[in-house]
Amino acid sequence: MKALHLPHLNQRDCRVVLTKRGRLGVVFSILALFAVFDSVSWGVEVPKELEGAGITEKLGSVVPLADITLRDEKGSSVALSSLVRPGKPLVLALAYYECPNLCTLVLTGLMESLKTFQWSPGSEFDVLTVSINPKEGPELAQAKKSNYLKALGKQIPDTGWRFLTGDEAQVKRLADSVGFGYRWDAESEQYAHSAAIFVLTPEGVLSRILYGVQYVGQDLKLALVEASKGKVGSVVDRILLFCYRYDPVTRKYSLVLTRVMQLACAGMILIVGVYLSLFWLKQRSESRASA
Repeated sequence: MKALHLPHLNQRDCRVVLTKRGRLGVVFSILALFAVFDSVSWGVEVPKELEGAGITEKLGSVVPLADITLRDEKGSSVALSSLVRPGKPLVLALAYYECPNLCTLVLTGLMESLKTFQWSPGSEFDVLTVSINPKEGPELAQAKKSNYLKALGKQIPDTGWRFLTGDEAQVKRLADSVGFGYRWDAESEQYAHSAAIFVLTPEGVLSRILYGVQYVGQDLKLALVEASKGKVGSVVDRILLFCYRYDPVTRKYSLVLTRVMQLACAGMILIVGVYLSLFWLKQRSESRASA
């Protein structure tokens, strides 16, 4: 038999593999992906490492935009309300910039979705990324912003995708208002949290939560149309929203056949109505002509 040669691991590789902190980081990432499912509805017991780090659905809750003050990429204090444009919904991502695992997946997943998205941040909607680590400052936020905007490959306004930091109390208030739980784990020196992005109405009402680390373009689009109450998007988008319904079990927008049938019937009635109107008008014109 030929000897089996394993790939060479240098000293640096061994340190990465065997470091306890690294192992715990991987564990947190895997467990956090499971934590996106509600433990009550799915009957799953939340692991001890993730206690207080799940997501509590608070759809319809109001984020106190005027009462939360954060720091922008230049270090200036900004009220959250000043970052909201009239009629434009918000996509909120809570993460931290030095996260070695899950946060990078969430922000990269959002960026990849925005790459091929029909709309752009700063136009039909805006994106806010807020760090949950109070020790992170504006310089790090600006560096992360530059990296993600470069990878996005789209020309968007500087205000289209903001990367913010803030004091612990202010960030915690924001996180609590949308049901985003997180906690610091001293042993791994990381934050335990779940994976999701939040869609807010222009008035700061939590409209929808998109779970996981990949976001289907159609789901994001329908969530934004829904959050804007039809002010964002075309007539076709509003019709699609009528035909699709958010399924709390799959946590995705699903096609509703009854609504499709209703729409088809309405369309058929409209076509028949137009045809009959034209037919009667033609008959009336011919009767007048022969009189």
